[in-house]
Amino acid sequence: MTEKWLFLNTGFKPGDFNMKFDEFLVDLFSKGEIPPVLRVYGWKPYAISIGYNQNIEIFDIEKIKSFGFDIVRRPTGGRAILHAEELTYSVVMNSKGKSVIEIYNLISEAIVSGLNLLGVEVELEISMPDFVKSYKDYRSIPCFAITSKYEVKYKGRKLVGSAQRRYGDVVLQHGSILIGDFHKKLPEFLKTDKVEIIEEIKGEIENKTICLNEILGRDVSFDEVADVLRSGFEMRFGAKFDKKDFLSI
Repeated sequence: MTEKWLFLNTGFKPGDFNMKFDEFLVDLFSKGEIPPVLRVYGWKPYAISIGYNQNIEIFDIEKIKSFGFDIVRRPTGGRAILHAEELTYSVVMNSKGKSVIEIYNLISEAIVSGLNLLGVEVELEISMPDFVKSYKDYRSIPCFAITSKYEVKYKGRKLVGSAQRRYGDVVLQHGSILIGDFHKKLPEFLKTDKVEIIEEIKGEIENKTICLNEILGRDVSFDEVADVLRSGFEMRFGAKFDKKDFLSI
């Protein structure tokens, strides 16, 4: 069974635009003005995003700005991400009575189907971490230091980090599919003089994450990932995409 969806590639934009545009899509969908949406985008300049309830003061804002990077708060939860060499996706859809974890699983299955087309044999995490305990540990500051249930991993290392928020029956889920390894530099922007903390968190990210370039041994393009992701949603959701430029919405 097919369902009409909207596919948007909004290109590389600043952090504030990216987050506000996701919320704009939620508003349009809630009003019945657009069908379910799969959006893909990148970040220019690079940006650090933090979870809705995460403390921004743990980061050195002046240092981030001195590198020309953005820092922005997401409408979703989760932990910090340095958005650089990646494809970010967002999905806006109706929950249709499904729980947060059920929707998480469905979207992850679509991502897996897409990545398989690149020749990447990924899998889903089956266990649920103790977030209350984990979030008390400074090593959990980066999103990619913890793999949640149904997140996408490759040989035990996290490849995709995602977060979800509900607006009544409307779901917003967005996440990062790692293409390169620049995300590992996130700890360098923490507000601390303790080199050992920075190095320990770097080690956590190094050991627990992997990117498509490393898996495939070549440079993977943003457009490649966008194409297979779209195909994955066609397969898993029966999505029949109407492709539009975002300016025409």
